[in-house]
Amino acid sequence: MDIPRVVIAAPASGSGKTTVATGLMAALSARGLAVSPHKVGPDYIDPGYHALAAGRPGRNLDAFLSGPERLAPLLLHGAAGADVAVVEGVMGMFDGAAGRGEFASTAHVAKVLRAPVVLVVDASSQSRSVAALVHGFASWDPQVRLGGVILNRVASDRHEQLLREALEEGGGVPVLGALRRRPEVATPSRHLGLVPAAERDAEALRAVRDMGELVRAGVDLDALLALARSAPPLSEPPWSAATEIAGRGGPAAGRPVVALASGAAFSFSYAENAELLAAAGAEVAPFDPLRDRALPPGTAGLVIGGGFPEVYAEQLSANAPLRAQVAALAASGAPLAAECAGLLYLGRSLDGLPMCGVLEVDARMTERLTLGYREAVALSDSPLAVSGTRVHGHEFHRTVCEPAAGAAAAWGWRAADGPRLEGFTGPSVHASYLHLHWSGAPELPLRLVRQAARQH
Repeated sequence: MDIPRVVIAAPASGSGKTTVATGLMAALSARGLAVSPHKVGPDYIDPGYHALAAGRPGRNLDAFLSGPERLAPLLLHGAAGADVAVVEGVMGMFDGAAGRGEFASTAHVAKVLRAPVVLVVDASSQSRSVAALVHGFASWDPQVRLGGVILNRVASDRHEQLLREALEEGGGVPVLGALRRRPEVATPSRHLGLVPAAERDAEALRAVRDMGELVRAGVDLDALLALARSAPPLSEPPWSAATEIAGRGGPAAGRPVVALASGAAFSFSYAENAELLAAAGAEVAPFDPLRDRALPPGTAGLVIGGGFPEVYAEQLSANAPLRAQVAALAASGAPLAAECAGLLYLGRSLDGLPMCGVLEVDARMTERLTLGYREAVALSDSPLAVSGTRVHGHEFHRTVCEPAAGAAAAWGWRAADGPRLEGFTGPSVHASYLHLHWSGAPELPLRLVRQAARQH
């Protein structure tokens, strides 16, 4: 398939990738183009802003979580019907999974996608040195095609002139744009990064609009589109949830209702996960634990993804009717699968406030950040996984759980300091800090839906 595409990279985190990528999506959408938004890595928050800018789901391209062989198919799946795909990178361009070289880096993904790269450079504290920096990134890996530079946080016309002259002298990489310093064009942050778009409503829309105007004013969109259109066709077939499920025995019968937590407290969810649930035979029913007093009618299974329940703990705790329904659903034997925020919600308490009480677990906020990719194995049968199932996941949280003695762990893996046990399982519950992109393990949602069908 021939989909124009471009990867937005940077020398380091904090250079302005999200502003440029989101602004580019908004500016191109304002031109009437259908833009397919993508994000390298496991991050949930940037894709939320991408979705606002492009008007279609932001999707992740993570070589560790999904496997490098699925990157191009996932891109093509997300880009169906689009005019151009914009892929925001992660961290510095060559920064990959710890201890694995370039694997899962922006450069790695760009090479797999055969996509040209635009480097966003924070020029706020340099002038002529920018040429040496860009030359280094352009020459480091000949397989990465660096097709242009966008200069960010430029102070003045004179500053821009000095930067452009240096890059012309260095030769080889054209300047596609220069963006002035605009501190007001920013998104607020807190303990785990940017505040999700789902929590900001009209403010998030204004932020995306401002990013679009900044990029439209400072970037040569025609030149950038020409670069994107120079990407060669991709020969891989688009990823298909239906094909993945068909290859594993086909969907469950009966269309059981699987409730899917959503809203501001549970905004972390990969679009493909819901698509796989539906392909596996479920009627996927989103609900908001902050607003809804009851589970969707006929709920036979429950999936609760990540988010920020610690920010909304009082509101979640105050919704006692829904908490009681969740506990009753678990007691009935219906399958429950929870990740990170979902784990906290299913516990007995969060920062001293009552939660659902499905698990004998008390959770609390800490100052310590737990972060990283994990290769895990299921330690027992659960509604989500058969014992021995191997998965690739990601942890990202500042909470800890204090379980009752004897709780059965969901996953095990080998950490730098020795074996690690994580999460909790029971006959009807699988709850863990581990975030999974189910495209890398489609048998998991199929197992959950089949168990829900038996409850249906």
